[in-house]
Amino acid sequence: MKIKTGIGFDAHKFSEDRKLFLGGIEIPYELGLLGHSDADVLIHAIIDSLLGPTLGKDIGQLYPDTDGKYKDIDSKILLKDTVELIKINGYSISNIDTQIIAEKPKLKDYILKMRQKLAEVIGIDIDDISIKATTTEKMGFTGRGEGIAALSVATVIKNNNNLK
Repeated sequence: MKIKTGIGFDAHKFSEDRKLFLGGIEIPYELGLLGHSDADVLIHAIIDSLLGPTLGKDIGQLYPDTDGKYKDIDSKILLKDTVELIKINGYSISNIDTQIIAEKPKLKDYILKMRQKLAEVIGIDIDDISIKATTTEKMGFTGRGEGIAALSVATVIKNNNNLK
Protein backbone atom coordinates (compact mmCIF):
# COMPACT_ATOMS: atom_id res chain seq x y z
CA MET A 1 0.00 0.00 0.00
CA LYS A 2 1.23 3.47 -0.89
CA ILE A 3 -0.17 6.64 0.70
CA LYS A 4 0.18 9.92 -1.20
CA THR A 5 -0.94 13.48 -0.56
CA GLY A 6 -1.85 16.18 -3.07
CA ILE A 7 -2.63 19.87 -2.83
CA GLY A 8 -4.90 21.95 -5.04
CA PHE A 9 -5.62 25.66 -5.35
CA ASP A 10 -8.03 27.68 -7.46
CA ALA A 11 -9.28 31.26 -7.59
CA HIS A 12 -11.87 33.05 -9.70
CA LYS A 13 -13.05 36.63 -9.80
CA PHE A 14 -16.65 37.65 -9.28
CA SER A 15 -18.98 38.36 -12.19
CA GLU A 16 -22.39 40.00 -12.16
CA ASP A 17 -23.87 37.73 -14.81
CA ARG A 18 -23.19 34.35 -13.18
CA LYS A 19 -24.61 32.15 -10.42
CA LEU A 20 -22.36 31.24 -7.49
CA PHE A 21 -21.49 27.55 -7.20
CA LEU A 22 -19.31 26.24 -4.38
CA GLY A 23 -18.84 22.63 -3.39
CA GLY A 24 -21.37 21.50 -5.95
CA ILE A 25 -24.28 23.59 -4.66
CA GLU A 26 -25.68 26.96 -5.65
CA ILE A 27 -25.09 29.63 -3.03
CA PRO A 28 -27.60 32.52 -3.06
CA TYR A 29 -25.53 35.65 -3.72
CA GLU A 30 -25.73 38.64 -6.04
CA LEU A 31 -22.45 37.69 -7.76
CA GLY A 32 -21.17 34.50 -9.32
CA LEU A 33 -17.68 33.45 -10.34
CA LEU A 34 -16.27 33.99 -13.81
CA GLY A 35 -14.82 30.95 -15.56
CA HIS A 36 -14.98 28.64 -18.55
CA SER A 37 -16.99 26.05 -16.58
CA ASP A 38 -19.33 26.90 -13.70
CA ALA A 39 -16.20 28.25 -11.90
CA ASP A 40 -16.70 26.18 -8.71
CA VAL A 41 -13.33 27.01 -7.12
CA LEU A 42 -13.77 24.43 -4.36
CA ILE A 43 -14.35 21.53 -6.73
CA HIS A 44 -11.50 22.73 -8.96
CA ALA A 45 -9.10 22.76 -6.01
CA ILE A 46 -10.27 19.27 -5.01
CA ILE A 47 -9.73 17.97 -8.55
CA ASP A 48 -6.16 19.30 -8.56
CA SER A 49 -5.46 17.78 -5.14
CA LEU A 50 -6.60 14.40 -6.48
CA LEU A 51 -4.92 14.53 -9.90
CA GLY A 52 -1.47 15.56 -8.68
CA PRO A 53 -0.58 12.52 -6.59
CA THR A 54 -2.45 9.99 -8.73
CA LEU A 55 -1.84 10.98 -12.36
CA GLY A 56 0.76 13.74 -12.08
CA LYS A 57 -1.59 16.15 -13.85
CA ASP A 58 -3.74 19.18 -13.11
CA ILE A 59 -7.26 20.22 -14.03
CA GLY A 60 -6.13 22.26 -17.05
CA GLN A 61 -4.43 19.25 -18.61
CA LEU A 62 -7.49 17.02 -18.39
CA TYR A 63 -10.24 19.60 -18.84
CA PRO A 64 -8.70 22.54 -20.76
CA ASP A 65 -10.56 25.83 -20.95
CA THR A 66 -9.76 25.86 -24.67
CA ASP A 67 -12.10 22.91 -25.24
CA GLY A 68 -15.68 23.99 -25.98
CA LYS A 69 -17.16 20.82 -24.48
CA TYR A 70 -16.27 22.15 -21.01
CA LYS A 71 -17.92 25.55 -21.55
CA ASP A 72 -20.31 26.17 -18.62
CA ILE A 73 -20.02 22.51 -17.55
CA ASP A 74 -21.14 21.54 -14.07
CA SER A 75 -17.92 20.95 -12.12
CA LYS A 76 -19.50 17.97 -10.37
CA ILE A 77 -19.27 16.16 -13.73
CA LEU A 78 -15.54 16.89 -13.88
CA LEU A 79 -15.09 15.73 -10.29
CA LYS A 80 -16.97 12.49 -10.89
CA ASP A 81 -14.86 11.83 -14.00
CA THR A 82 -11.66 12.56 -12.02
CA VAL A 83 -12.67 10.10 -9.29
CA GLU A 84 -13.31 7.42 -11.91
CA LEU A 85 -9.92 8.06 -13.54
CA ILE A 86 -8.00 7.72 -10.30
CA LYS A 87 -9.93 4.55 -9.40
CA ILE A 88 -9.02 3.04 -12.78
CA ASN A 89 -5.40 3.76 -11.85
CA GLY A 90 -5.74 1.84 -8.58
CA TYR A 91 -6.27 4.68 -6.11
CA SER A 92 -8.85 5.19 -3.43
CA ILE A 93 -9.51 8.41 -1.53
CA SER A 94 -8.79 8.42 2.19
CA ASN A 95 -9.82 11.99 2.97
CA ILE A 96 -10.08 15.51 1.59
CA ASP A 97 -9.51 18.65 3.67
CA THR A 98 -10.46 22.01 2.13
CA GLN A 99 -10.46 25.73 2.84
CA ILE A 100 -12.54 28.43 1.10
CA ILE A 101 -11.13 31.96 1.25
CA ALA A 102 -13.81 34.64 0.84
CA GLU A 103 -14.83 37.83 2.54
CA LYS A 104 -18.39 37.39 1.26
CA PRO A 105 -20.75 35.66 1.17
CA LYS A 106 -20.73 34.11 4.61
CA LEU A 107 -20.69 30.34 4.11
CA LYS A 108 -21.28 28.73 7.51
CA ASP A 109 -24.91 27.89 6.71
CA TYR A 110 -23.85 26.02 3.52
CA ILE A 111 -20.87 23.97 4.71
CA LEU A 112 -22.87 20.86 5.66
CA LYS A 113 -24.78 20.90 2.34
CA MET A 114 -21.48 21.20 0.45
CA ARG A 115 -19.97 18.30 2.41
CA GLN A 116 -23.03 16.16 1.75
CA LYS A 117 -23.00 16.92 -1.98
CA LEU A 118 -19.26 16.34 -2.36
CA ALA A 119 -19.34 13.09 -0.37
CA GLU A 120 -22.14 11.89 -2.66
CA VAL A 121 -20.32 12.83 -5.88
CA ILE A 122 -16.93 11.47 -4.76
CA GLY A 123 -18.35 8.37 -3.11
CA ILE A 124 -16.72 8.82 0.29
CA ASP A 125 -18.12 9.13 3.79
CA ILE A 126 -19.08 12.68 4.81
CA ASP A 127 -16.69 12.34 7.75
CA ASP A 128 -13.83 12.02 5.23
CA ILE A 129 -14.37 15.48 3.76
CA SER A 130 -13.96 18.75 5.61
CA ILE A 131 -14.69 22.27 4.46
CA LYS A 132 -13.61 25.34 6.34
CA ALA A 133 -14.25 28.96 5.38
CA THR A 134 -12.07 31.91 6.28
CA THR A 135 -11.45 35.52 5.30
CA THR A 136 -8.24 37.42 4.68
CA GLU A 137 -9.29 40.26 6.99
CA LYS A 138 -10.00 42.53 4.00
CA MET A 139 -6.52 42.02 2.51
CA GLY A 140 -5.83 40.97 -1.08
CA PHE A 141 -8.31 40.26 -3.87
CA THR A 142 -10.56 38.08 -1.68
CA GLY A 143 -10.50 40.67 1.10
CA ARG A 144 -11.53 43.39 -1.31
CA GLY A 145 -14.45 41.22 -2.40
CA GLU A 146 -13.12 40.70 -5.93
CA GLY A 147 -13.41 36.91 -5.89
CA ILE A 148 -13.05 33.63 -4.04
CA ALA A 149 -10.14 31.21 -3.65
CA ALA A 150 -10.00 27.63 -2.36
CA LEU A 151 -7.38 25.16 -1.19
CA SER A 152 -7.64 21.39 -0.97
CA VAL A 153 -5.43 18.65 0.42
CA ALA A 154 -6.27 15.06 -0.50
CA THR A 155 -4.84 11.83 0.84
CA VAL A 156 -5.06 8.91 -1.55
CA ILE A 157 -4.10 5.27 -1.20
CA LYS A 158 -2.77 2.96 -3.89
CA ASN A 159 -3.19 -0.68 -3.05
CA ASN A 160 -0.40 -2.82 -4.49
CA ASN A 161 -3.01 -5.43 -5.40
CA ASN A 162 -4.78 -3.00 -7.74
CA LEU A 163 -4.00 -3.27 -11.40
CA LYS A 164 -3.25 -0.18 -13.42
